[in-house]
Parts: sequence; structure tokens; C-alpha cells
Amino acid sequence: MPHTVEWKVRLYLFEDEGTTKAQVVLDDGTTVLTGHGAAHRNPADVDVPEIGDELAAGRAMHHLAQQLVSAAERDIEGMGATGPGSRPVVGWLM
Repeated sequence: MPHTVEWKVRLYLFEDEGTTKAQVVLDDGTTVLTGHGAAHRNPADVDVPEIGDELAAGRAMHHLAQQLVSAAERDIEGMGATGPGSRPVVGWLM
């Protein structure tokens, strides 16, 4: 049984005086999750906005990923399955 869905992801970056903030929004059509991240430049460092963008965006996506994994774990437990620590490790490992 094929399963195809489209999730929309938007990434917003804001930079102000050496601080870059990122917000990533995932909309799966039913639920919207938001991840946040920030990067702070040391005033003594050279101003390279791309580095702040990369760090802040990566941190925001990591925050979002943690939320997705937590949601999946709750859904697994809601199906009556045991939690990840109480069963053999199989499947989609990273």
C-alpha cells in the first residue's frame, strides 16, 4: 500500500547585531511544529552572516527533529507498544 504525503517546511532567519535567530515551521496538514535556534557572534570575530545562518538554522532544525521523534514515540506508546528503552532496537536507526 503506497503512502505519499507532502509536508511543508519554512525556515526564517533573522540577524541583528551579531545574533542570528532561526525559526523552522513544519506543517503536515494536521499539525504545525516549530523549532527555534540561535547563534551569537563574538564581537571580536569577523562578521560572516552565513556562519550564523548555518548555526541558527541547524539548531532550529535539530529542535524540530527532537519534537518529531518525541511525537513518534508518544504515538508508538499510544498504540500499546512498549517504549524505546524496553524493547530490542530495530528499524530506522540513526
